[in-house]
Amino acid sequence: WGLLLFTAALALGGMAAARCPTPCVCDNLRAHVLCLNRNLTSMPSTIPQLTKKLDLRGNSFAVIPVGAFLTTPYLTHLDLQRCKVERLEEGAFRGLGRLVYLNLASNSIALLYQESLDGLSSLQQLILEGNHIEEIQPGAFGHLGSLTVLDLRGNALVYLPDMVFQGLQVLRWLRLSHNALHVLGSEAFATLPALRRLSLDHNELQALPGEALARLDGATWLDLGHNPITYVAEEALAMASLEHLFLDHATLQDVAPDAFARSPQLRTLDLRENQLQGLPPLAGTGELARVSLAGNPLLCSCLLRPFHDWLARARVQVEGACAAPPALRGRPLDSLRPPEMRCVRPRLSPSPTAPSEQLRAAGSGQCPQGCTCSPDFRHGSCENRELREIPRGFPGDTRLLDLHRNTFGTVPPGAFLGLKELVSLHLQSCGIGALRPGALRGLESLVYLYLTDNHLSTLVATAFEGAPQLAYLDLDHNAFAHLPAGAFQLLPNLISLHLQHNAIGELAEGDLAGAGGLRWLYLAGNTIRHIAPTALAPAKMLEKLHLEGNRLTEVPTAALRGLPALGELKLSQNPIKHVGDNAFLPVASSLQHLYLDNMGLERISPHAFAGLGPKIRSLYLESNKMSIIPDMSNFTGLEILNLRDVPFRCDCQLLPLHRWIEKLNLRVGATCGSPAEARGLKVKFSATFQTCPGWGRGEAGGASPDKTKAAHKPSKKKRLGRSPARGFKKNRA
Repeated sequence: WGLLLFTAALALGGMAAARCPTPCVCDNLRAHVLCLNRNLTSMPSTIPQLTKKLDLRGNSFAVIPVGAFLTTPYLTHLDLQRCKVERLEEGAFRGLGRLVYLNLASNSIALLYQESLDGLSSLQQLILEGNHIEEIQPGAFGHLGSLTVLDLRGNALVYLPDMVFQGLQVLRWLRLSHNALHVLGSEAFATLPALRRLSLDHNELQALPGEALARLDGATWLDLGHNPITYVAEEALAMASLEHLFLDHATLQDVAPDAFARSPQLRTLDLRENQLQGLPPLAGTGELARVSLAGNPLLCSCLLRPFHDWLARARVQVEGACAAPPALRGRPLDSLRPPEMRCVRPRLSPSPTAPSEQLRAAGSGQCPQGCTCSPDFRHGSCENRELREIPRGFPGDTRLLDLHRNTFGTVPPGAFLGLKELVSLHLQSCGIGALRPGALRGLESLVYLYLTDNHLSTLVATAFEGAPQLAYLDLDHNAFAHLPAGAFQLLPNLISLHLQHNAIGELAEGDLAGAGGLRWLYLAGNTIRHIAPTALAPAKMLEKLHLEGNRLTEVPTAALRGLPALGELKLSQNPIKHVGDNAFLPVASSLQHLYLDNMGLERISPHAFAGLGPKIRSLYLESNKMSIIPDMSNFTGLEILNLRDVPFRCDCQLLPLHRWIEKLNLRVGATCGSPAEARGLKVKFSATFQTCPGWGRGEAGGASPDKTKAAHKPSKKKRLGRSPARGFKKNRA
């Protein structure tokens, strides 16, 4: 007790001895310093060293410089709200290893750099709400291994790239509400194993991002409300632990019967204030206890009986009332008896008195007959109406127009005149074989164009005349035998191009002419055998290239030259049997995610990965046939390494790999294919290596002894005095 009292007195004495900054207030007893609304332009220089809580709200710092808090290493709480901060320099928070709470809300930060948050190893809560963040550089959160809550609400995020949250291994709540998110990378949430709650409400998501969400095995709470999502497709959501789903205040018009079948733990489903006239019985939702449909224009006819019967059988509580027919208007669903739900002629549009939807004039036009228009959301829809011509007369302020599942055949010139504010156009599954010159004329605000599942085999540049803002073009599942050369000349803002599952056989020179701003190119599921060396050259800003499921027999190394920003390359499911030396050297300085799985790969040359190193974050080599792999000891930034279903020969030649895997804090899935006595054993734990020369010397890393770097010095632990097999099993990841 005496020692404790002496330590406390010493700490208080240190606080008291230090001079409190002139414009601030110091509470020495609690080790708090408050400098509120003092118009400070730089950090106070005389803050007591033992300060634990520092409140700097309402000042004018503009920039947080490198090492700004090195003199206060005992801080646990730091509040920098409303300080007009525009930039966090790399290393701004170094030395704050004890900080658990950092509030940077209501500033003007636009970009998070890779090392902006370096040094915050104990941080548990990071509040970045109400800034201007448009981009998060990969690795920005890489040093926040203790973070449990990340608040990014109210920023300007448009898309989330893959692995953007890498390093957040214990994060439990991610708040992304009130941004402008349109696109989520399929691996955006891949490194969040502890996440339980995800808030994506009040964004611009137009489809449920099922592929990205499927990475969240442990999440129980998902909020997607207030997004312009019109349809939830079959098995759209595969989240094994999800219990609470919010899709309220969206623009839902239809939900597939098995939309949630792959989320078997779902208990509450909030679908309030949508445009649903009904729902089918929801398959695979045995745990569902409550569905909320309040504020939907429900048509309580015989068409709703299967859903009504299912509610009773499954004992699911429902909230919602009929909007039609008139005799049942206002009746709660759970008060209806089946004989009351008679067959009536279905309306083509919601009831004029439905709370969530009114058909009325908006802007300068009326809603075309047989379609629905939402003035609140500025959306129009004629989905699945068997229309043969594109309807005209939508309100001039329409921003989203859904025409998918009709039979238009062609899109004529000037088909959408008068829709200058249209941002998103859905023409999927419309039997379209031709996009005529001038088809998009007048769509000066168009950003998203969906032409999936049509019959297009060619395009001309003039088809896109008048739509210069087009950024996302989806042409998956069409009939293209080659890229429509020159078609992108009039699209200077094209960012994302989808041409998956067509019949493209090669990429030729000039195919991407004019696509200088292209960042994501998706070509999976074609028949590509050859890529000309200069085919990709016009797309110098390309970040993501998906070539999986084609017929390439070698890595297109020459075609990768001139792509300095390429961060993700997918070559999975191509018949590439051998990866030669320097295969990825042209993109070695930028590549972070490499997919070489399911190729039947038999051999990887010793220098195949030359130039690649710490930047590599994920490497997929599963389901191949090689028995050894080259040295990867310099892949120090790996977060995902998949070596499952590879028949490794567990002899002494594989000892460096064994030692390297042993030290990785990753599950790699590598198993022995031979010799017979080791078959099926994990490479990481196999005892067959103990007979190898040098077994007891303990060289670390994946390199051979002559290549082992200083950073991977031999372990000081003795390996010869214990049972290797038992020791490895104890440390199994």
